[in-house]
Amino acid sequence: MFLNTLTPKFYVALTGTSSLISGLILIFEWWYFRKYGTSFIEQVSVSHLRPLLGECKVWRNPLNLFRGAEYNRYTWVTGREPLTYYDMNLSAQDHQTFFTCDSDHLRPADAIMQKAWRERNPQARISAAHEALELEDCATAYILLAEEEATTIVEAEKLFKQAVKAGEGCYRRSQQLQHHGAQYEAQHRRDTNVLVYIKRRLAMCSRKLGRTREAVKMMRDLMKEFPLLSMFNIHENLLESLLELQNYADVQAVLAKYDGRTHTHWRMNTSNHISLPKSATICYTAALLKARAVSDKFSPEAASRRGLSTAEMNAVEAIHRAVEFNPHVPKYLLEMKSLILPPEHILKRGDSEAIAYAFFHLQHWKRVEGALNLLHCTWEGTFRMIPYPLEKGHLFYPYPICTETADRELLPMFHEVSVYPKKELPFFILFTAGLCSFTAMLALLTHQFPELMGVFAKAFLSTLFAPLNFIMEKVESILPSSLWHQLTRI
Repeated sequence: MFLNTLTPKFYVALTGTSSLISGLILIFEWWYFRKYGTSFIEQVSVSHLRPLLGECKVWRNPLNLFRGAEYNRYTWVTGREPLTYYDMNLSAQDHQTFFTCDSDHLRPADAIMQKAWRERNPQARISAAHEALELEDCATAYILLAEEEATTIVEAEKLFKQAVKAGEGCYRRSQQLQHHGAQYEAQHRRDTNVLVYIKRRLAMCSRKLGRTREAVKMMRDLMKEFPLLSMFNIHENLLESLLELQNYADVQAVLAKYDGRTHTHWRMNTSNHISLPKSATICYTAALLKARAVSDKFSPEAASRRGLSTAEMNAVEAIHRAVEFNPHVPKYLLEMKSLILPPEHILKRGDSEAIAYAFFHLQHWKRVEGALNLLHCTWEGTFRMIPYPLEKGHLFYPYPICTETADRELLPMFHEVSVYPKKELPFFILFTAGLCSFTAMLALLTHQFPELMGVFAKAFLSTLFAPLNFIMEKVESILPSSLWHQLTRI
């Protein structure tokens, strides 16, 4: 009964309002896409649904810089913050996980540091570390000061050397008591994490200060002493240092252990390797070694005439494999996109990982003659093998959808995040937005001014069909009336 009482004007208003709203949404979507490179609806949906669906896992950057000696110096010079709040919050969570335990309240200095790691204000954290050191030699307090207060790598190294002495003492004591109960076991686990962290950062200080051979020895000793602590990814620090020494044989040995692909396995069925842990460092270092064997004599013109040799084919396959794992890296290596300071956390296969890799490894690619030229000639061929990367991969799982959103949280606002696959602006967005807005305006005007709009509609249609009527009149004047009569009947 209610539906029978509705007038046509109601339907005009209903459709007009719907068209107007949808048109405005489409216009906003188009503007947001042009400004930020992503869909507003998609971003909001992912942000709210991601905790339910599971989010991309971020990893601690094995080569992360020092806040006081490097990140803060960048801020002082440029006035820009290189780290996002999200990234620093992840670091705070890491510090609480690795450097604290439930029994910290039993030792006053550790109790102070437990609060310090939760403190958001940098100056408050530094003050707490000094307060803890007034009570006793606290390894974690030295860590915080080395990371955040020291303004040079030399100062940071001195503090880490003091931390080693304190950390080794705690480690030896907890090692003797670790089997006396769960509390002592947790303390020993914490002291182990602290000692490994300190020694790794000391090795990084040596690398940054030019003592690369010393850094390599420290990393090797650390990996032998604590072989099970793979979550620190010390092998990636070792790879970078060995490349600096141009010790390619040792680089190959490390890759054989951590990549899972030796020369004999290179052409095996990829299903055996797809679940292995990978990183841009491993994939691109393997590609660099393959390219090194042929890059100095490689010529794209000669290769197109005679075809690729076996060694060249292996190099190209290695580059394609690396690009499939992380397609963002080549633009940084080829300097098609500017680098920024790497974040403290990275997303594997994302733009953040690409920045972290290229920041430290670009110099190694430049050192190998012809390597960047070979990369430039071959890297885009990867995308022909995976035309639908979000649905199906070739050597790896399909490219994750969530990388763009996670990278935008990890990387600073002034950086233009690299997006893969590149989202083109579809024509239908513009067309539909214009169409919806136009029809909405017509519906509203017709509803408000039906007689006036009728006059305008007749005038518009008569103007639109005027050329057709003119042509019809000309045809009638040229053709015989009898023939025209027969055509009209047909």
